[in-house]
Amino acid sequence: MKFPSVKILAESAANTIKRFPLEVLFALAGTIAATIDANNDVYNDAQQTWCYRVMMMANLGFLLSLAATLFVGSKNYNTKKGWLIRGLAAAFGILLLFIINPDERMFDYARFFLFSLGFHLLVSFAAFTTCGHVQGFWQFNKTLFLRFLGGALYSVVLFLGLLAAIYATRFLFNVTIDNDIDITLFIWIAGIFNTLFFLAGVPQDTAQLDEDFSYPKALKVFTQYVLIPLATVYVVILLAYEVKIALEWSLPKGLVSNLVLGYAVFGILSILLVYPIRNHEENKWIKTYGRSFYFLLIPLLVLLFLAMLARVLPYGITEQRYFLLVLAGWLTFITAYFLLSRKQNIKVIPISLCIVTLLSIYGPLSALSVSRYSQRSILVKIFEKHGRYKDGKLLPLGKVKISADEGREAYAKIDYLCGDDKMRALEGYIDKDLVAVSDSLAGGIKDKRYGYRYDLKGKQVDWLSKYLGVNKFSSFRDIDYQTYSFGIENMSLLEIKDYDYILKFGDNYNNDPDTMRLKSEALKIVESATNEGVYNLKINNETVLVDLKPFASGLIKQRDTLNQYLKENINEYLLPENRLIITRQTKSYTVFMRIEKMEFSIEEGKMRNFYPTTGYYMIKKKGVTK
Repeated sequence: MKFPSVKILAESAANTIKRFPLEVLFALAGTIAATIDANNDVYNDAQQTWCYRVMMMANLGFLLSLAATLFVGSKNYNTKKGWLIRGLAAAFGILLLFIINPDERMFDYARFFLFSLGFHLLVSFAAFTTCGHVQGFWQFNKTLFLRFLGGALYSVVLFLGLLAAIYATRFLFNVTIDNDIDITLFIWIAGIFNTLFFLAGVPQDTAQLDEDFSYPKALKVFTQYVLIPLATVYVVILLAYEVKIALEWSLPKGLVSNLVLGYAVFGILSILLVYPIRNHEENKWIKTYGRSFYFLLIPLLVLLFLAMLARVLPYGITEQRYFLLVLAGWLTFITAYFLLSRKQNIKVIPISLCIVTLLSIYGPLSALSVSRYSQRSILVKIFEKHGRYKDGKLLPLGKVKISADEGREAYAKIDYLCGDDKMRALEGYIDKDLVAVSDSLAGGIKDKRYGYRYDLKGKQVDWLSKYLGVNKFSSFRDIDYQTYSFGIENMSLLEIKDYDYILKFGDNYNNDPDTMRLKSEALKIVESATNEGVYNLKINNETVLVDLKPFASGLIKQRDTLNQYLKENINEYLLPENRLIITRQTKSYTVFMRIEKMEFSIEEGKMRNFYPTTGYYMIKKKGVTK
């Protein structure tokens, strides 16, 4: 076997870059962004956000540019027109960098996934937009799929080989190598080597693929003995379940939708993989399987719609339910097409799914728009029922009483509609400037990094539910719950010259009695504590009992005077040592309880959850001078 020379490999890489310059630039941009993010040892939220956005843009720009290149190549456009189309595709990919911002809108993660799925599907048929060419379409996607698997295998082998060489060099020559070299190496192999390898295998003359009738036997084996048996298992389970719910006359469970979709995926994939050999004399079973698959899908689609409607009708549409409904509708269309059409054009599958995917991202038919409309309509109906919806405005309930179920439902809808886009889902339905309200609430959040989005949503929900009068139906947001921590300001050495004994407490987290003895003085000490902040110290037969709750309550009442000791964390105070000492007397001893850290929670004005307190007992015998 003759291996290619370095010169041939270099020429192949150069030709690939020349053929796909925009695609390689996008891959390079994503690789650099991923490298910067992986090697950033100091947390920088803004930098990390931009790295993620550049990586997203690189992925989408790469796919869109590749689709444009394939489309232009199939049309034989002149150079000027071809570069215009490719340039517009690349420009739109770059524009997505400024459109998609998951740091501000959580749903933009879903938008990125949908764009990526849609553009992947676009790549699959971009070179076959005219009628016919089904054989070429199948061969093209088979080639891409096998090239992708080959690239993944070569990339893994190359990565492991180079990584082993790096660690061998480090071990044998005692060379200091950056600890992030492994992740950096993986990023560049996956981002550049794998991309160039994949692009080098993209067919250039797609028209000739119509004459290619080669078929990997492994695909038939994989389909016949893996995919089709899996699909059969799914359909047997689902049909048995369908008979069960028909006999019991009950609604299907929500999990059934995942099973139906699993059956559809395995079935459609198996039909696509054996498509070119369906007309061979020895493969007549393929046509029989294909028609039976779509016939069996009909009752399962009915089951799928019933399962979804059982959730949609009472609770409305959410993004997840929207996608299930869309997939169910798309599967219904595909089933009808392949049962009724004589052409059996498999290009319909990726083309129709691509259109449906892109329509669900933005616009009136998008997942977010339909979901918001559905949830808002339910909220409006609740207020309209009680006369609190007039002239297109939701009015505060005031003294109007609604049922607990309606109140909880209204609160749930408010919770759903708040968050991203500054409550714009209810803009015009509330007689307030909700954008200004959201900005004002955001201004009250000091930490803009950790959990900022969730803190802002919580404040929006609290404000809006109180304004409309449904806050009392919340099970958690209106609870006044605060955690307080008190500790010593400056940890210092303990002077023990004035004490006879010193004993640390707070290490016994099981709260079991801890017994200590000092034989030389016939001293026996038993120390224990409870979760309610009660500490018990028994010295021989004399008992010291300390309940920290009154002491902690006294500190809470002094909060205004203790603000000078308040630290950056909310409700964390570091006090002088003399403020955290409790003194108790017994017949023979004076006991000083020196607290190092005390933490507890207050809920609705009542003290809860006294966490283990740490510190020292300093014990002095009475009548003894030092």
